[in-house]
Amino acid sequence: MRLVSYTQAAGTQASTPRLAVERPDGRLLPTGDLGSGVPDTIEALLAGGDAALAALRTAVAGASPSAPSLDAASVTVVAPVPRPGKIIAVGLNYFDHAKEGGSAPPEEPMLFAKFTTSVVGPGAVVEWDPALTGSVDLEAELGVVIGHTARHVPEVDALSYVLGYTCVNDVSARDLQKADKQFVRAKSLDTFCPMGPALVTSDEIPDPQHLAIKGIRNGVAAQDSNTSEMIFSVARIVAFCSRAFTLEPGDVIATGTPAGVLVYQDPPERLRDGDVVTIEIEGIGRLTNPCREVRIPA
Repeated sequence: MRLVSYTQAAGTQASTPRLAVERPDGRLLPTGDLGSGVPDTIEALLAGGDAALAALRTAVAGASPSAPSLDAASVTVVAPVPRPGKIIAVGLNYFDHAKEGGSAPPEEPMLFAKFTTSVVGPGAVVEWDPALTGSVDLEAELGVVIGHTARHVPEVDALSYVLGYTCVNDVSARDLQKADKQFVRAKSLDTFCPMGPALVTSDEIPDPQHLAIKGIRNGVAAQDSNTSEMIFSVARIVAFCSRAFTLEPGDVIATGTPAGVLVYQDPPERLRDGDVVTIEIEGIGRLTNPCREVRIPA
């Protein structure tokens, strides 16, 4: 299933994001209209575990082709998990990316955190104050959404704890990253974690290690790789994280970015006001966000 979180049409009063299933024709089937006991938000689905997911699958399978649905253009699609419990990101997890930066492949996954307040959905503006950072970069990443509480999980079982996958743009302020000598502030500015457009359940992506992945700036692919280039697989990352801390339903893992980031271009480049960035992952779709410089008065 392709799960989408959405609110009302743009420009109207904010509301709690609801859950919908994206049909093959692109229209959205609100899950709250499918009967009693069917989760109508991503939070309800995550809290309900396997029983809620089974109820949703049954309801969708039994839905009439003429069941009321929504045009995606008539609503605001938000991040599939609008406010994750945790966002765990993995640095230097593609062989080609490590090589372009002159780094040796790490021996174990290199983890850092992004604050959940950085999350935005498809179409939302990625913005920054040029007085704070002048070196903003894109990073195309496969996002993993945890579906079951995971602690001390063996690698062989790790994928069974995954609800599904989405696109993530791990937007990065390179100058802040260099100044701080760690990643949290540089990766956690408001709007610096676009996510979406959908959460594709894991049954539709049985092997997350063979997906084409691109980071596209203004229609030109800066990054063009495959998740087979990952140093550490999704299963390895989930197992590794779970040995250190508990993964909970709704936590998101951003699994690292391939080669082609702007900072390593010759000469080095950066995102600029008016740019449009698209993250494209095979089987998931395209996550597109415009970029804006917004000067904040001192």
